[in-house]
Amino acid sequence: MEWENQTFNSEFILLGIFNSSSIHIILFSLVLGIFTVAFIGNTVMILLIYLDNQLYTPMYFLLSQLSLMDLMLTCTTVPKMAFNYLSGRKSISLVGCGAQIFLYISLLGAECFLLATMAYDRYVAICHPLRYSVLMNQKICCIMVVSSWIVGFLDGIIVITVALSFPYCGAREIPHFFCDVPALLTLSCTNTLLFERLMFICCVIMLLFPVAVIIASYVRVIMTVIHMASGEGRQKAFATCSSHLMVVGMYYGAAMFIYMRPVSDHSPTQDKILTPMLNPLIYSLRNKEVARAFMKVLGKSKSGEQIT
Repeated sequence: MEWENQTFNSEFILLGIFNSSSIHIILFSLVLGIFTVAFIGNTVMILLIYLDNQLYTPMYFLLSQLSLMDLMLTCTTVPKMAFNYLSGRKSISLVGCGAQIFLYISLLGAECFLLATMAYDRYVAICHPLRYSVLMNQKICCIMVVSSWIVGFLDGIIVITVALSFPYCGAREIPHFFCDVPALLTLSCTNTLLFERLMFICCVIMLLFPVAVIIASYVRVIMTVIHMASGEGRQKAFATCSSHLMVVGMYYGAAMFIYMRPVSDHSPTQDKILTPMLNPLIYSLRNKEVARAFMKVLGKSKSGEQIT
């Protein structure tokens, strides 16, 4: 391994996606605004589910984990990008680059399997409602969530171990706003074809397998909903699934476009895509229970202020 030839003082240059032009300043402000909304939204979602006893169900526990992953994912990349842009510094240490890669890949992988778990949860709730408390009890739910985190971390460990074993030479300029593996591999002094194939296999497992579970779950859900006698029941079932399907479409569409192509097909402009950061807004706007919990907590806060 070439790790010994790369010291912890080695640095890379993040070229970023913004310059000092007026239009880029506006775009940077927009991205920062989206990040702020996403940060607050995910934090509020986690707190609401923790504070409201009526949200202590498997579906909302899984949603709290999704919000936690989204919160960590955005904090892995956007703050560093903002700091570099505002300070004028573009460097990132080898350790910092490795940390970004590990966290980013791990969280992406964990979220893949968590979304599949959420689809299975909806399948059990709609297709087997009488057995829901057995098939999705607290123990099984926790095992599924922990397994999602473990699989994600294992994927991150494999990718970061191999990625940082390559020697990197030249200007070490990464055409991205964070240390992304496909962008990093373009700087390698050696042939990375074998690793690209390994990444592709990992993507097949981490993306296509959960997608298969999601598709199978929702095919059964749709068949069950179609045969429901109650129109109100059909509407309620579709409402509980639509938010999840929107998130799945955004997440897997972007992930497959970015990571299931050869490194040679990547370009700086194509891959400068921010991870979807509006999951909490999608769920809160389309979920009456979340909206009710928010108004409940807000009402308690106002009551406390009036008493003091």
